[in-house]
This record gives sequence, structure tokens and C-alpha cells, in this order.
Amino acid sequence: MFNHIMIGTNDIERSKKFYDAVLAVLGAGEPLRNTNATGQQRLFYRHDGSTFSVSEPIDGTEATVANGGTVAFKCSSPEQLQALHDAAVANGGTSIETPPGQRPHGLWLGYFRDPDGNKICGVYRPAT
Repeated sequence: MFNHIMIGTNDIERSKKFYDAVLAVLGAGEPLRNTNATGQQRLFYRHDGSTFSVSEPIDGTEATVANGGTVAFKCSSPEQLQALHDAAVANGGTSIETPPGQRPHGLWLGYFRDPDGNKICGVYRPAT
């Protein structure tokens, strides 16, 4: 359904350091770095047919977080979910909500905020 997701940042180098470490846990490599026609820096992480992007705002104003929005990354195991969460916290992210683990509905979830405050989640869905 999705082609790509793009979030904003106020510090592209800080975001690169953070997402390089976090997305490496999922197998994503170095992002494609792009400067658009009006000078904003953007990072494009490509993995398994999807693209996750981080961009300086094109309108020149501060990047802000989505109130009620969450970006979730699919994990292949509870261990990978924990590693994703650990990499986030070790690289400037903040753990939020309850600790990573299995929820009553069966999903494994781990929530954190990136250095810009974007809400991110690791999700592991066991086979049924």
C-alpha cells in the first residue's frame, strides 16, 4: 500500500546518525542523500521495496511532530524488536510508553521517539 514515508527533521546530521544505527538493525544500508532544488537535505533509506525518508522542511519552517501519528517498522523477531529499541535509545532516542514486549492482543511492540520527537514503533507479529 505504501511507497514511502517521509518525516521532518531540524538537524539532518543528527537524524542520519540516529537512523543509520536504528535502521541498520532491520538491514537497511546507507541512505541516498539528496539536496532538492531549493537546498533542503533529504535522506532516503531503501529496504525490502519500501522507502523511509527524513527531510529538512521544504517550506523553510521548523519541523514538527505529528500529534497522534506513529511510524512503525516491521521486525522479524522479538529480539530484533528489542535491538531496534535499544539502538534508538543508545543513539539519542527516548523510550516511551511501556517497555518493549508482547501486548495482550499478541503483538510485540516497542515505542520510542527520535531526537526530533517523532513517535516510532517496532512491531513483531507472530505467525498465527
